[in-house]
Amino acid sequence: MAETVTRGAGFGLGLALLGTLVLTPDAMLMRLSGMDGFQMSAWRGFLMGGVMLLAWWLTSRDRLGDLRQITTTAGVVIVICQFFNSMLFCLGIAAAPAAIVLIGIAAVPVFSALLSWGISREPTSALTWGAIAAVIVGLLIAVSGKGAQLNATAVIGVLFGLGVAFVLALNFTILRAHQRLPILLLIGVGAVLAGINGLIIAGPANMVTGAPWAMVTTGAVVLPLSFYLLSLSARYTHAANVSLIMLMETVLGPLWVWLAVGEVPTGRMIVGGASVLMALAIYLILARRRAFRAASMPAPP
Repeated sequence: MAETVTRGAGFGLGLALLGTLVLTPDAMLMRLSGMDGFQMSAWRGFLMGGVMLLAWWLTSRDRLGDLRQITTTAGVVIVICQFFNSMLFCLGIAAAPAAIVLIGIAAVPVFSALLSWGISREPTSALTWGAIAAVIVGLLIAVSGKGAQLNATAVIGVLFGLGVAFVLALNFTILRAHQRLPILLLIGVGAVLAGINGLIIAGPANMVTGAPWAMVTTGAVVLPLSFYLLSLSARYTHAANVSLIMLMETVLGPLWVWLAVGEVPTGRMIVGGASVLMALAIYLILARRRAFRAASMPAPP
């Protein structure tokens, strides 16, 4: 029994790590598309939602039961979270420097820890809080510098980023508290709704401008796979742990941009990125040791 619990926790962390690595090229592909926020939301929503709904249709063993879950409180919340996640991130990337938006998104683990306590009454250890603090400091170093002046555009970017952080954290917390929810169906519906909203505002005639191939790649491959892995991981490990690992995207994302367009990271990005990776490595090692110790303790008589 103890071995199963430990293996489950490690499995969840592995899913979160893999999902984050798959997600890292997303911002690069969005920049390469040359589209505005609503265009990107439409492409991402329809493609990601279509893939997720197709996967649900092919794998579900109880389609009617899954459809009933959409009308539950938890199901509605997940759909709404996915809708706003897609809309806010696209609008933020289009309206403000990516560094500013990423600073806001860095608040995901803080929201996750608070929501896990408020909704599930899951205790958040001092180790997790310490790691959250260290990672946020590293991220602030990584995204500071050129293009991060405090102005109206920057404030808008931070607000978009904080909005994304909140809905992501709420998504993970709800999925961990309600483990029977059909992830593929709910995320797919939320994504399609965001796509419909983006299409209505952008207009069908504007959907072929820019570089559609970039949005097809991220919408049909990167997003469905990464968000499914990340959402599934929340069933096996604490939501704050998933959010903490997801912060690697803020560090690895600029590396993809560097390789794609030759944009060399600044010294602060390198220092901040190294700090984040070190904090994550130390946290994961200590958390794994703690899980093994807890699992090996004899049960009380």
